[in-house]
Amino acid sequence: MKSFSYTFLIFLLAACGGEKKALLFEIQTKGNSFQQNQSIDVSIKNKADKKINAVVYSIDGMELTQKDGKVILDIPKLGSKTLKARVSYDDTATDITKGIKVLAASAPELYTYEIVKEYPHDNKAYTQGLEFHNDTLYEGTGKKGRSFLRKVDFKTGKSLNQIDLDNTIFGEGITILNGKIYQLSWQSGIGFIYDLKGFKKIGEFQYGESTEGWGLTNDGSKIYKSDGTEKIWLLNPETLKEENYIEIVTDKSIFNKANELEYVDGKIYANVYQKPSMMIINAESGAIEGVVNFRGLSAKINKDENWSDTDNVLNGIAYHPTRKTFFVTGKDWDKMFEVNIIKK
Repeated sequence: MKSFSYTFLIFLLAACGGEKKALLFEIQTKGNSFQQNQSIDVSIKNKADKKINAVVYSIDGMELTQKDGKVILDIPKLGSKTLKARVSYDDTATDITKGIKVLAASAPELYTYEIVKEYPHDNKAYTQGLEFHNDTLYEGTGKKGRSFLRKVDFKTGKSLNQIDLDNTIFGEGITILNGKIYQLSWQSGIGFIYDLKGFKKIGEFQYGESTEGWGLTNDGSKIYKSDGTEKIWLLNPETLKEENYIEIVTDKSIFNKANELEYVDGKIYANVYQKPSMMIINAESGAIEGVVNFRGLSAKINKDENWSDTDNVLNGIAYHPTRKTFFVTGKDWDKMFEVNIIKK
């Protein structure tokens, strides 16, 4: 017991010493919100008038370029960040930190659409995930009691095969990678794995830090998962562990509500929850580089007496790599639209 107490006391004193060191200095900036690649004024407030020998600034372990009392925020990933300063003084050194936001370098560009063709869509399919594989459309749906995974002939809307989820599960987004289909649940904290060829369930996986399951997509090597927050998680396809994340940002703020996802050529296309719009997100930085306005599509849907403008919203994005067009639909919509996205 004496040995344990002595060790604990040494640890406590060392920790207090570290805190005292950190209290000697403070990072000072003009504001807390900046943009990628911006050169910002930064200095160290020397509270005890120590002789500072050197200061090295970094974010996410990456040393920042310094010149004339400024640092350049040339970092690859944006969002809420910790600016760290390694202050060397006298014959020792200490680390101090400050929370900042690093946002996109420019405002999103605006896009509209043109309809190439309309197709029938099951108006009892509460679409949460949509993806093409070898000209076959795969769809995942939500709502407890009518959540399923389905193979679809997109030209006719006819179901080719279907796996129903348990009535207690609210299904969410899907993606296909390495011969497997992955499907999320909303608030149950679990995802499902299916064999693509045999079209049968072969496993499940648990979520990590992400709060819920919303959308899924992949870039051929990593899986991306949205959870309704500002984060899009990067999952290891072998372990399904959340290994990293990007944060969604504009040039003005950090953004959330990314729903269904589709990855195309370094960009993540994401439905905005309950809005007739889609974000075009840089998959490396998290910057929203474009916004597609899909206003007007819902007016083309045949609506019954149970229709809800807040529930039966645009959701579902699938890119057809051969046709080089996007297919979009909504929750319980009776149509699916093949569209070209056009810059305004």
